[in-house]
Amino acid sequence: MSALVDTLLWQIKVAKLPKPMQELRFFPPRRWRFDLSWEKHMLAVEVEGGIWTRGRHSRGKGFEADCHKYNAAQLVGWRVLRVTGGMIEDGSALSAITIALGGAS
Repeated sequence: MSALVDTLLWQIKVAKLPKPMQELRFFPPRRWRFDLSWEKHMLAVEVEGGIWTRGRHSRGKGFEADCHKYNAAQLVGWRVLRVTGGMIEDGSALSAITIALGGAS
């Protein structure tokens, strides 16, 4: 787990939102997992780290692999929110999660 995910989990807890599952494997036989998910709401959150340092998510092969993963998730009914460190820091990731959960507490 990354520091970004830890920070987002803390924000979710403080906001009194439902606790997400971590590392849910959603598409057997593939080994794809979501960083955070709420199965009841079919909502997943993927924290995209390293976007300014040419990390895995912003390089060609990694970006393409992510597209396959996110498309597969959509095709089986998941809503996937992609968030960055900046979005976690400014609170917009938490706002989007809150809206997607219907303001659930």
